[in-house]
Order: sequence, then structure tokens, then C-alpha cells
Amino acid sequence: SLTQSRHSRHLRACAAALARFGRGDSGDIGDLAVAAEQLRVARRELGRITGHVGAEDVLDIIFRDFCVGK
Repeated sequence: SLTQSRHSRHLRACAAALARFGRGDSGDIGDLAVAAEQLRVARRELGRITGHVGAEDVLDIIFRDFCVGK
């Protein structure tokens, strides 16, 4: 069981991304870019549970918290 609500939230987001991947919500099952994006979202959500931080996460924090270029 997941005791932390944060873990539950990330796991639900991961499951939702995988469900969108499985359904092919883009309407075009052959659209690999959309499918890859859903897998990327699912991997990011799992990474937030396990503590894996990627370059994309670091860049998001930098651009959110700092005034870059001013």
C-alpha cells in the first residue's frame, strides 16, 4: 500500500498516461510522437516516486523559480 498521498497522486498520473497511451487518444494509432509523450509522462511520474530526477525536471525548476535572462 502507498502510505504517502504524494505517491498515490503520482501513481494515478502514471496510470492515466499509460491508459491514454493504450487507448491512442490522438485518434491516430500510428502517431508515434503522441505515444512517446504519454510514455515520457508515465516515466516522469514514476521517477518522482523513486527519486529519479532528470535534466527536464531541473530545467523546469530553474525556469519556474529563477528569472533567467533578466
